[in-house]
Amino acid sequence: MIYSFNRNNLDSGMLNTMNDLTKQLKNLLLNHGAELVGVGDLSSISLKSRHDMPVGVSIAVKYPDDVIRGIAEFPTEEYAGWYDVINDSLDCLVMLGAQTLRSHGYAAIAMTREQVKSDNAGNSVPLSTVLPHKTVATRAGLGWIGKCALLVTPDCGSMIRLSTILTDAPLTADTPVNASACGDCTVCAEACPGGAVLGVNWDHTSAREIFFDAEKCSHAARKQAKLGFGSDAAICGKCIAVCPYTRRAWKYSQAN
Repeated sequence: MIYSFNRNNLDSGMLNTMNDLTKQLKNLLLNHGAELVGVGDLSSISLKSRHDMPVGVSIAVKYPDDVIRGIAEFPTEEYAGWYDVINDSLDCLVMLGAQTLRSHGYAAIAMTREQVKSDNAGNSVPLSTVLPHKTVATRAGLGWIGKCALLVTPDCGSMIRLSTILTDAPLTADTPVNASACGDCTVCAEACPGGAVLGVNWDHTSAREIFFDAEKCSHAARKQAKLGFGSDAAICGKCIAVCPYTRRAWKYSQAN
């Protein structure tokens, strides 16, 4: 099924169906632990990378504030543990969402860690994925790609992890984000222990290499994890902890 987002060609009944199913799906995911959920029109992305599906549902789960506060200097074992906990939660959420869409008669692919690993088996680009979750998240209006190459959201900063459902369900798309809101801020570039953040603002046409060096990031992250808690994993997170949007989210959560 190929679905077009040209709303001018849809009657009111179809629009109501789209809106109802979108609301139902978002509420389901939010009620089961998602922090943010958005729907994106993926028609500008290559058919192969999105499994010929025209719609992407982006799901974000947030780290606890204290866990991210704790990695301001070095990554911690607690942070590494939450990395896995959140990934497990995301796998459950995308499977739940995909199952729900299938129950309504639509095709849906849950982009779990195993699915992403399978998709990337033949990928020749190091330290990259065929369809990054953060790309879908920008199409779904959740945020923009920061100078540090992580998704930055107005409400949570970058202290989130992401996953995706690909589907042909006629969901109502959110407004995509096409440009960075980081402006002149260079906090993450100045804090990066590997010099991986090049200080260039992203837009939706940008190749990652223009603003971020993934090899430098991976190398420095291994050093940081070794210093922080004796691990060989490529885990750092310093750019998350120093991001002004992340810190603004801390203050908001404390006030509420």
